[in-house]
Amino acid sequence: MDTGPRTVDVNGITLAYRAWGAQDAPPVVLLHCRGADGADWAPIARRLADGPYPRRVYAPDLRGHGGSSRLGDRPGAYAHEALRDDVLGFLGALGVDRADVVGHSLGGAVAYLLAQRAPGLVRRLVLEDVPAPVPLDPPRPPAERPAGDLPYDWAMIRATDAQRNAPDPAWGEHMHRITAPTLLVAGGARSFVPQREITFLAGLIPDARVVTVDAGHLVHEARPEEFLGVVEPFLAH
Repeated sequence: MDTGPRTVDVNGITLAYRAWGAQDAPPVVLLHCRGADGADWAPIARRLADGPYPRRVYAPDLRGHGGSSRLGDRPGAYAHEALRDDVLGFLGALGVDRADVVGHSLGGAVAYLLAQRAPGLVRRLVLEDVPAPVPLDPPRPPAERPAGDLPYDWAMIRATDAQRNAPDPAWGEHMHRITAPTLLVAGGARSFVPQREITFLAGLIPDARVVTVDAGHLVHEARPEEFLGVVEPFLAH
């Protein structure tokens, strides 16, 4: 069974989320990429909930996305660390004290920061086409806002671009704090993420391995069967 969006108040904001599967099944949290929301994971979530290793699946909308609170131009409102703390508070509010965490792109950066901050909370970690926290050279130029209504807060784009251009060095320095076995799913040559960065990121995490699915950046969307084929057995251990 899957649910429509629910909400929970965390860190002074309201987070929307979706849930699938039996409530007593082992939990897994899916964190979406920038500009998407928890619904992006629906086909994968249903398979994880009803598959050979049934799971209770949670997919929150990160702050500034989908049905979660948008904070305009408040300074620091969309720092990666704030998104991380939201997920930490979200799991606490739901009474989840240990879970597998799967993150795509921005959601993957939030996931590894969570695994650094609360290593006992993350049982297994999956990072889908997530770049290493190294400065961009050349930096990403300022983006122009598209016309019309957006399904996310434009201030989030500016804030996350700034941190992507110049990530906090502590992000890389603290990878050794991750105790969860980690699977990095690389998108291959068709991804805009330099694949050498994924290999570099894997080298920073104590127990990590890389599997390439040649699908581009949107691995779980473009090739869901291959994505599940590597992720389900990994999470089943």
